Amino acid sequence: MATPKSHGRKSIHATLKPRELMTDTPDLAGVWTAQIITLFPTAFPGVLGESLTGKALKDGLWQLQTFDLRHYGIGKHKNVDDTPAGGGAGMVLRADILEKAIIEARSSATGRMPLVYLSPRGPRFDQAMAQRLAQADGVTMLCGRFEGVDERVLDHFDIQEVSLGDFVMTGGEIAAQAMIDATVRLLPGVLGNAESAEEESFSNGLLEHPQYTKPAEWNGRAIPDVLLSGNHKKIAEWRREKSEELTKARRPDLWERTSAKERLNDS
Repeated sequence: MATPKSHGRKSIHATLKPRELMTDTPDLAGVWTAQIITLFPTAFPGVLGESLTGKALKDGLWQLQTFDLRHYGIGKHKNVDDTPAGGGAGMVLRADILEKAIIEARSSATGRMPLVYLSPRGPRFDQAMAQRLAQADGVTMLCGRFEGVDERVLDHFDIQEVSLGDFVMTGGEIAAQAMIDATVRLLPGVLGNAESAEEESFSNGLLEHPQYTKPAEWNGRAIPDVLLSGNHKKIAEWRREKSEELTKARRPDLWERTSAKERLNDS
């Protein structure tokens, strides 16, 4: 049986390896957990080990477990895939191999942890989905490769397919990291300032307003006077107005959904 690689809070000890977030320490109880089933466990934590998500990982605000599909492979070369039934290009991840990995991952899953397959066929990941995942106890993510996975696995385990967008990638690892990043930053204590998450794009159904900082004038461009006025009511009104303008211009689909929701609430 393969031992999943755990990433998170750790004790400091002498080592010849650089200090990193990948350790074999015991799992942290009651902590939001991301389980990743992948052919490339060394791709994690990747960028998740940097900045706020990396600090939160080291501080034990969330943890990461990877399950290497190759450990469950067959034969001398630990094969995990085979040719598509009915012919065609590429290779498909085998159902029996995936089953072993999924069962082991789910055996250590606690509480409410959705089982997700990163796939261009699924509904597109959005802020609302990130918020739902953040309210769960974690998530188990299956990262596909080649031509995908045996359909019977998706049906048998009732796996939810989720897409990062309307494009095709070589595998699910990058998509998984993007989804985890969007989710982890919503966990309590990760951002430090809860208002930051509330004011961001999509949090209220609109794109975020423009942001400015010092210097007050740069290359002949000045910060809008209202932002320097100290009038918080007018600043809030300006930001809302700019958010609406940007959303109408750049994401009319988002503006229509938001407007429809507001009309429904007013009726």
